[in-house]
Amino acid sequence: MTSPEPQSPAPQPAEPESEDRVYRSVPAIAGGVLLLAVAGWLGIDAVISGEGRTPWMALAVLILIVPLVVAFTLRPAVYAGDDRLRIRNPFRVIVLPWGRIASLKSAYTNEVLTESGAKYQLWAVPVSLRARKKAARREMRATAQARREMGRDEGRGSALGMRAGLGGGLGGGPASDGLVRAETDRIMDELRGLHEARHRADTAQGEVTVRWAYEVVGPAVAGAVLVVILLVVG
Repeated sequence: MTSPEPQSPAPQPAEPESEDRVYRSVPAIAGGVLLLAVAGWLGIDAVISGEGRTPWMALAVLILIVPLVVAFTLRPAVYAGDDRLRIRNPFRVIVLPWGRIASLKSAYTNEVLTESGAKYQLWAVPVSLRARKKAARREMRATAQARREMGRDEGRGSALGMRAGLGGGLGGGPASDGLVRAETDRIMDELRGLHEARHRADTAQGEVTVRWAYEVVGPAVAGAVLVVILLVVG
């Protein structure tokens, strides 16, 4: 009688990788779609109904303009994962492991600084001074409202304390839930928090890579060359 062969343990299912957080500018996307619609309408009309060199010039201008509009409006995006930050700018794609990032700065633009001193702008997270001022006004109103409510609560607590001999310890806390932040500033806070949590992880180390977006640069250069040739030929 033979002994049964030992069974190998069932393979454990691999843990699903967390998806990257994606940040894009909604106003830029809306503006890009509008610009593409206008350019397509005018360009196609010129190609169909134009005379002489007009259709060729319109076609060359479209080849030049469309990639640039896509590059500056629809293309920019920021992908934040557990191990790296991937920045898709108009003409480049930059991959930055969290361990190679020194800091994330916000001034008139949002930027990433590496340990080597390189600086990369986050085109997909543009700074809006108007949004910052609006958030500051909202924060001032929230703070003023919280102080008024605290004053009323302290007044009620003092009155109850005088009646019951309990003092003024029944006052409530401020009503504000925290600082009111502009949308892009809130995004930068999230990126800073992710960098702080992951920059020492073993999987968040590596080299910074930069790749040029030839799929955008190529058509734009070809369109510019065609426009120059048509202008020279006259």
